[in-house]
Amino acid sequence: MTLVGCDLHARDQQVAVLDTATGEIQERRLTHDGCSVEQFYAALPGPVTVGIESTGYALWFHALLHRLGHEVIVGDAAKIRAMVVRKTKTDRRDAAHLLDLLRHDRFPTVWLPDPAVRDQRTLLAHRMRLVRMRTMVKNGVHAIALNYRLALGPSLFTRAGVAQLQALSLPAHTACRRSESLELLSWLNTHIKGLDDQIEEAAHAHPEAQRLMTHPGVGPLSALATVLVLGAVTRFPTSKHVVSYVGLAPAIESSAGKHRLGRITKQGNALLRYVLGQAGQAAIKRDPDLKRLYYAVLHRRGRSRAKIAVARKLLVRLYVMLRRKEMTPTS
Repeated sequence: MTLVGCDLHARDQQVAVLDTATGEIQERRLTHDGCSVEQFYAALPGPVTVGIESTGYALWFHALLHRLGHEVIVGDAAKIRAMVVRKTKTDRRDAAHLLDLLRHDRFPTVWLPDPAVRDQRTLLAHRMRLVRMRTMVKNGVHAIALNYRLALGPSLFTRAGVAQLQALSLPAHTACRRSESLELLSWLNTHIKGLDDQIEEAAHAHPEAQRLMTHPGVGPLSALATVLVLGAVTRFPTSKHVVSYVGLAPAIESSAGKHRLGRITKQGNALLRYVLGQAGQAAIKRDPDLKRLYYAVLHRRGRSRAKIAVARKLLVRLYVMLRRKEMTPTS
């Protein structure tokens, strides 16, 4: 058996390889140009287990190892770093440390979605990026209108509002910016509508997403995002683990009998946190319990904390629905 500790970077990687039959360890640095990476891993005697830290831009590496029949294990980067005693950090030390964790069966693995789930996550992420771009374009158009005493608010983008905007007499470059911004806004609206249709189709094709959409305020986007990010909910023993996984749990400082709760950790999927926040604002209009919770926290702690409380409560409800396979929201 061959164990490989791989310190993976965007342009190269440092590896420490152990042949368990002979006990021999070799170290090598591989650049990602050319075919050196493919040739190196193809020449390793099987079975091969490769351990890497969780990082971005590594899908090609996962696909390569899968094609070669090697096993790839992804570890929690924060936990791996916490296990290092020395403050000295080099690529060679990191690769050797990863190999040592594999060798002694102490590698802190993380859950990885399958390629199909990752591709659907890309659909959601692409839609959210286009929405952010649309917001930026709208803000720019509002700035043009306000500079020329046209304060219409959201109605600026109605048919009558756009007609008033186009009727403004503007300098040449400002007029060009106006026309191109409106063209870009139209393009974004069309493509976002197409992505919404794809998300709705994918949500209706997913039984668990259909179950979540029975909750007031939960639409195809929030239901599909919840299912894709959480994966198999049996991974979470309790709802507290789900809240912590998404990053909606408060940071805790506890020492000598003193406890202090801080802001939410945000150590989780930012897309799901945003979607839950939006779904929560829709849910309080239709769910009396969530509405009561929102206003109770609003009067004591403010609007932002009230939104977080509702999003957290909504996440717990969705988790329970998935766990119990129920069609009605329960706490």
